[in-house]
Parts: sequence; C-alpha cells; structure tokens
Amino acid sequence: MPETRLRRYKKDAPHSYTFGVFPTLELLTHRPELALQVVIHPKGERNQGVEKIRRLCHQGEIPCSVQEKAFSRLGARDNDFALAVFAKEESRLDEQADHLLLYQPAGRGNLGTIMRTMLGFGLRDLAIIRPAADPFHPETVRASMGALFQLRLAQFDTFEAYRSRFDRPLTLLMTDGETSLPDADWPSPVTLVFGPEGAGLPPQFRAYGQTVRIPQSGAIDSLNLAIAVGVTLYQRHLA
Repeated sequence: MPETRLRRYKKDAPHSYTFGVFPTLELLTHRPELALQVVIHPKGERNQGVEKIRRLCHQGEIPCSVQEKAFSRLGARDNDFALAVFAKEESRLDEQADHLLLYQPAGRGNLGTIMRTMLGFGLRDLAIIRPAADPFHPETVRASMGALFQLRLAQFDTFEAYRSRFDRPLTLLMTDGETSLPDADWPSPVTLVFGPEGAGLPPQFRAYGQTVRIPQSGAIDSLNLAIAVGVTLYQRHLA
C-alpha cells in the first residue's frame, strides 16, 4: 500500500497524532470515533500492543497501514511502533463535577503530565485559559500517555469567560495563599485553579475565592506545576 502523505503537526490543523503504542491504544479504546487513520511501523508488526491495535482498527473499520517513512517525517521516536491520526475535539465540561483549571500553562510536558495525574485521582474535567500550551500537540499527548482521551477538555480565551459559564466556588493555589493545603475546605463542585509555571496566578486572583498554599521548605521558590497539581489532588483525595 502506498504511504499516505502525512505532514508534521501544526497547531491550526484539524487533526493531530498519537506517537507510540500505548497512547494509540488509549485513543482506540476510549475515543475510537476520533481516529482517522493508524500507521504501524514494520519493526512493530509482532508487538503484542500492535496486534491489539490491529484488532481495534478492524472492529472500528479504521484505516490501518504499514509504513516506515511516515514515522521519521512526523518526528516520531525510534521506539514508536504505532501512530494514529485523530480529529481534535473539545468537550462540554460537566457542570456537576469538580474542575481543574490551568491559567496560561506554558509547558507541553507539564500539561500532559497533569492530564495523566488528573485521571489517576478521578478528576476528568480540565479547563485551560489561553494563551497556553497546545493540549493536542503530539508532545502533550505523549506526556499524557493518552489520558487526554478520557478527559473532558475545554479552552477559554479569558478567565472571566470561564467564570461567566461556571458559577461555583474556586480554590486558588498560590505560593502565599492564606490557607495551608492540609487545612483547606473542599466544597463540591469546586474548581481548582493553578497559575503558569514561574509567575503563578496574578495577585488579583486573591479576590476570587479560597487561596491555598502548599507547605514547603524555604530552599525553593515553588514546586513544579505538575508536582503541585499532584500534591493538591492527593490531599483532596484524602479529605
């Protein structure tokens, strides 16, 4: 079968890619309706995960071909034995569920890790305030290990646009928050709000709700964003 001319990802394209067997399986298992095409690397034809991918493609009538050049052309790694083309689609957030809101996150790796961490602690609604890292970029999808396909995701141009849509309590994570994380209240539904790497949330966000700080030593200025989210979600899980 001749190779399909797939091109490197662009943010304004209507589709993106999963690189690797596991993210591709997550797509085909949880959001098969988004899958447009699957490509298998010749070196991976005997891989057990690839065999499962083939079965899922057959069940869902999703085009599946064996190609080699497409992997290097798209920027995949040497150990990526499968990739999928999927349609980018945002979702309607659940009004009754807790949300996690990221205000202008910059790092694709952090964003993907946060997606996977959310899923691990049972949180499935993610709001992102632009400008922000692209949640559909292949690097983000890889970092999420395909968790993207089990989340409801919506992007907003401003924080005010989100607030006008969802009238609910906010818990804002700030390095100088008034309440220590172990003492925080956890109403439900609630939105957990995190600022960007480095700068954190703007000072005026203090007026929007409960401000919470994560206790830490004075040896560092702040925790990595993905770590801060993980610590917070663990504390919420214990509450």
